[in-house]
Amino acid sequence: MQEEDRIRIATADGRLSASFIPRLNMVGWSLRHDGEELLLQANDPDAYRTEGAVYGIPLLHPWANRLGATTYEAAGRRVALDPASPHVELEEHDLPIHGLMNACPHWRVVERAPDGLCAELDFGARPELLAAFPFPHRVRLAARVAPGALTIAVTVLPAPGTAVPIAFGFHPYLRLPGAPRADWRIELAARRAAVLDERLVPTGVWRAVDPAAPQPLGARAFDDLYGDFASLRAFAMSAAGRTIAVRLLRGYRFGQLWADPQEDAVSFEPMTAPGDALRSGRGLRLARGPHTAVFRIEVARNTAGALPPAGGSPRR
Repeated sequence: MQEEDRIRIATADGRLSASFIPRLNMVGWSLRHDGEELLLQANDPDAYRTEGAVYGIPLLHPWANRLGATTYEAAGRRVALDPASPHVELEEHDLPIHGLMNACPHWRVVERAPDGLCAELDFGARPELLAAFPFPHRVRLAARVAPGALTIAVTVLPAPGTAVPIAFGFHPYLRLPGAPRADWRIELAARRAAVLDERLVPTGVWRAVDPAAPQPLGARAFDDLYGDFASLRAFAMSAAGRTIAVRLLRGYRFGQLWADPQEDAVSFEPMTAPGDALRSGRGLRLARGPHTAVFRIEVARNTAGALPPAGGSPRR
């Protein structure tokens, strides 16, 4: 990958910067704070195109996380996915995961400024994508940095007369430099956790949980779905004098917490619908007009004036 493939945006003081790669599905390649990288970058960017590699802040569209089978029925359309398609990624149980747009090269940058950018993808113009998600629409992604915050907004723009199922999400792989993983302290504002089957697919049953106070990550592993957040600041982790938080500002009602002891990263995945929503219909919305979802990654030093207060419940 060439340096010119990346678009860098930064605050005026340069303390926070982010880089995106349009030809690789607008993936967030880098997020740097005070010169230190906050995203997992374990793989070369081109591995994302060839292997679906884990890194950065990838957009998962038109569904986030897993489907429970290679068929689904939504908005009156029955779809059979082709497991051999290069656009369908299968996980360890041979279930489709993370949508269809792994490293999609067809984004067009429509606006660019020192602190922000906007790009669009005409999903409806790509027959290979419509074969697996037959709902013509455009996707618009806007990213902007401000002191201590990267905000990402995605808008789905349905074609006239089309109802588009909304089930997308993001997978930000966050890390805290300067401290071992075991010392990272995580907190979660969720009040409900989904009961998952042995394949990690939601069963439709939820159990109550208490919003978690900060506690060391240690050697724990997570791959769990949460909802009903007590505050906009749904997730945070702290170590080495820095806190990173994920704030669900609009449209995101669920989140998947992922942590693998073999990786120096934690991902809190904003999701507009729970996993397998295209099949189950649970939590699925249909958009007949523009539909926008917004989340923010906030970062601050752990000093007197750090992150904003938690705030109210996420917008529905």
